[in-house]
Amino acid sequence: MTARPATFLPLDYRAPRWLPDAHSQTIYPALLGRRPSVEFRRETWDTPDGDFVDVDWLVAPPAAQKAPPAPEGLVETPLVVLFHGLEGGSGSHYARTLMRDVQAQGWRGVIPHFRSCSGRMNRAPRFYHSGDSTEVDWMLRRLRANTSGPIFAAGVSLGGNVLLRWLGEREGHAAQVVSAACAISAPLDLRAGGLALSHGFNMVYTRNFLGTLKKKALAKLDQYPGLYDRDRMMAARDLGEFDHVVTAPLHGYRSAFDYYTRASSKPILPAIEVPTLVINARNDPFQPAHVLPGDDDVGQHVRLLQPAHGGHVGFMSGPFPGGMTWMPHTVIDYFRQFLPNPA
Repeated sequence: MTARPATFLPLDYRAPRWLPDAHSQTIYPALLGRRPSVEFRRETWDTPDGDFVDVDWLVAPPAAQKAPPAPEGLVETPLVVLFHGLEGGSGSHYARTLMRDVQAQGWRGVIPHFRSCSGRMNRAPRFYHSGDSTEVDWMLRRLRANTSGPIFAAGVSLGGNVLLRWLGEREGHAAQVVSAACAISAPLDLRAGGLALSHGFNMVYTRNFLGTLKKKALAKLDQYPGLYDRDRMMAARDLGEFDHVVTAPLHGYRSAFDYYTRASSKPILPAIEVPTLVINARNDPFQPAHVLPGDDDVGQHVRLLQPAHGGHVGFMSGPFPGGMTWMPHTVIDYFRQFLPNPA
């Protein structure tokens, strides 16, 4: 299978003049961008360890439902699986824009929620994390067992890092599950990302994340008193301190440093054997440009796309109020090359 199809010509991304810097390119789409109206159908899956995850399936509009749906296990149309970012989900702006384009292609779409991210607290004494490749493996293999057509996997931010970890760790076995993959704004170097988010204006993003993370952490202590130090968790001033007290010990890491070192996807990019597009804006406030990989840092199956602008999961385009079209169009165009009979 060719990893770098010559027919894939990504659109050149140019940020609109009314979004002049990295922060405006990041914040405006997330808070003020117009989110498409797409409908989801929710399923709940029991996990192998006695917990659960909620999975949202894209529902085709009535006009597209011209024939009865194929029985489960006999679906031939492509399925796009999206793994969301930190504290994200099917309501996130990037999820809705991508699923809108998936729907426009006549493809199927699904968004598995990481534990605690669907609006319900999970049952087990754990949450989710940037290196949770075992969870992704279980989700994708379950989907593969019930899907006959090609599966395309996409991951955004944290979800992109987890997806890349899974691809690299499973090497050639991943190709038995997915036909191609794409990671958007993934924090490939978690330690560099954590440092970037621990000072200056970037603390705006950190405080926003900590607001929901600490609320969940308190709820988890109600389920499991003494699971971690409540006072140290509440005193955490940045993601590194929170991860050191909560995320790392809950998920088998010795410390935040150990977690960031072992869960980062950049070192494992050369091992990926599935055609994979990795998109990172070079002005992403979550990931400094100097730590982004170059062609010498990846294997032959990985293609890097690093526009100068775009912010973190932003990529707005067009005159005010703009549209969130560049990212989903680029992802879909890339995946289309790996259809059995691409148009």
